[in-house]
Amino acid sequence: MATPVGHHHHGGYPHAQEFFGSGAVGHWTRRLKWALVANFGLVVAELVGGIAIHSMAVVSDGVHNLTDVPTLAISWLAVRWATRPPTSEKTYGYHRAGILAAFTNALVLVFVGSYVVWASYLRLRHPVEVHSGPMLALGALALMVNGGTTLALVRGRRDLNLRAIVIHNLGDSLSNVAILAGALIIHFTGIFWIDPLIGLAIGAMVIWTTIGILRDSSHILLEGSPKQMRLEEIAEAILDLPPVQEIHDIHVWTLGTDQHILSCHVRIPDMHMEESEKLLQRINERLAERFEIRHTTIQFERSGLIGQEGLYMPRPLDSASS
Repeated sequence: MATPVGHHHHGGYPHAQEFFGSGAVGHWTRRLKWALVANFGLVVAELVGGIAIHSMAVVSDGVHNLTDVPTLAISWLAVRWATRPPTSEKTYGYHRAGILAAFTNALVLVFVGSYVVWASYLRLRHPVEVHSGPMLALGALALMVNGGTTLALVRGRRDLNLRAIVIHNLGDSLSNVAILAGALIIHFTGIFWIDPLIGLAIGAMVIWTTIGILRDSSHILLEGSPKQMRLEEIAEAILDLPPVQEIHDIHVWTLGTDQHILSCHVRIPDMHMEESEKLLQRINERLAERFEIRHTTIQFERSGLIGQEGLYMPRPLDSASS
């Protein structure tokens, strides 16, 4: 009776074309490119205009939008890189480019948000006169750009890289609404400390909205298990397939958006190669159906061998039969 040492199932690594859809990579790169141009123009307008009218809220939003420029540039490159096939050096291809871009963007935003909070606090202690008319016009322009970018990219939010941009620009849009409201309050009441207060709120919102992206992207980069999956449930799904007796050294991680990989050791009785191949197929079908795991490396081991150190999830035979 022949027992195979190992089995490898290649579900394939879907390229960016497969994730976004046929011909959609060019579609998203074009949208990212135009968003990049629009945001760069907005940054120039807000920084120059904000300084001219002494508006900390507008300057803060300009600094915030300044981070959109490298963010969109990196994301544009990431979408293009993800289309590259695997090589002998980059055996997984460039799927992690988008995750790395999201992590880098989020890290930059945390620092920028902290700066905006500090600068707004200093201005709040010493308010200056703000020209409400130009502030209102710049807020409206910013809302058009950020709102347009959000609408243009929202359908691609399943991708962590694009989701970072969507969340960022959605936050920008909300901050622009606050700037418009602040401009109206200043115009009718002359209360100038409203402006740095809005700047403070914008900075705090930047930090708050970025933490989730930073946490998710770093979790993937550290090869963490997908958050929507429980390792125990995956092991149980494999153990429920007879004649599997034990599963150990199980690892599940994410390569890129919705691209999950599994490796494990499975103990089975002596059986012919043909039977073990059928069992492997059943395991992979179950993993794909229940957990959307389509790339696996499964090593079969004869029952009765001494187990290796690692993550163990056995089902004792005596308790299973009782």
